Amino acid sequence: MSVKNLIFLVLLLFIPVSLAAHYLEWGELVVFITAGLAILPLAAWMGTATEEIAVVVGPSLGGLLNATFGNATELIIALVALNAGFVNVVKASITGSIIGNLLLVMGLSMLLGGLRHKEQTFQPIVARVNASAMNLAVIAILLPTAMQITSTGIGEQTIQNFSVAVAIVLILVYALTLLFSMKTHSYLYDVGMVEVEEEEISHKKPNLWLWSGVLLVCTLFVALESEMLVDSLEVATSQLGLTALFTGVIIVPIVGNAAEHATAVTVAMKDKMDLSLSVAVGSSMQIALFVAPVLVIAGWVLGQPMDLNFQPFELVAVAVSVLIANSISSDGKSNWLEGTLLLAAYTVLGIAFYFHPIIEGIG
Repeated sequence: MSVKNLIFLVLLLFIPVSLAAHYLEWGELVVFITAGLAILPLAAWMGTATEEIAVVVGPSLGGLLNATFGNATELIIALVALNAGFVNVVKASITGSIIGNLLLVMGLSMLLGGLRHKEQTFQPIVARVNASAMNLAVIAILLPTAMQITSTGIGEQTIQNFSVAVAIVLILVYALTLLFSMKTHSYLYDVGMVEVEEEEISHKKPNLWLWSGVLLVCTLFVALESEMLVDSLEVATSQLGLTALFTGVIIVPIVGNAAEHATAVTVAMKDKMDLSLSVAVGSSMQIALFVAPVLVIAGWVLGQPMDLNFQPFELVAVAVSVLIANSISSDGKSNWLEGTLLLAAYTVLGIAFYFHPIIEGIG
């Protein structure tokens, strides 16, 4: 058993601990910390179950399944928070997921992969396509914010209606990116995947019903733990001296994406940089083009004021992250110094979010 799997196995102990902390009223801070730790292994098991089911159902349906459930944990946490009225935290988590994947995950992957393998290569064409998709995401969150700033007397409902229209466009674009990557130009994404396929062939075919059951149980537990995490969020962050903005941008995305982060770094150290970047950048694309639009539509349905009108500071953070990630990955090569630069950018943004004052509170 690998060290990563052993850690996730030990972290499963926090599921009963978090439940005990909640029902025995050990305090909001204890509930918040233990629920967050309990979500980490559940997210990892959800990812494993999705991959095993993908082996059985075939590459096309499996690719769609991976694309749909890739950020399921974070989507569940965000939906629970949205339903509770924590709109600012949800928006901050979207921002945090994008910059976290582009700077923290890609940075760690390039740094640790580059220390082991002097220079690593990946498909520059794929990097350019991903860069274009992320530029679209920046435009999508820039326009509602620009409309709010430049128009006097514009209503909240108008911004939300505009955001819903933009969300529909983004979901359509996301569907087209899936068509591009899995069908019309799938050969561009095959590089770096051969060894993975060979590993799958060497193992016996997974049990579809078993892994479907694991996926279902993990999803239910993630929903339960997310409920406890969100319920204790306001009091716990106050006790820790953290703002809602910092919690949403840094803490929530790390909890929701830890399993994916570990996967991206692990495969980078095995010199499978194409696969590593597909996890890191692919996750950012999924957040920007699928998860964020789904949350906007969900907010519209739930009667919560969820839109794409982000705080200017969050918008700057996303734009800067996309800019530096695109410039570093455009040549199809990476080394440890480029990874360090990405990590430095993430650290600077993290410090900025820590010191940034609360603007509208947690809700």
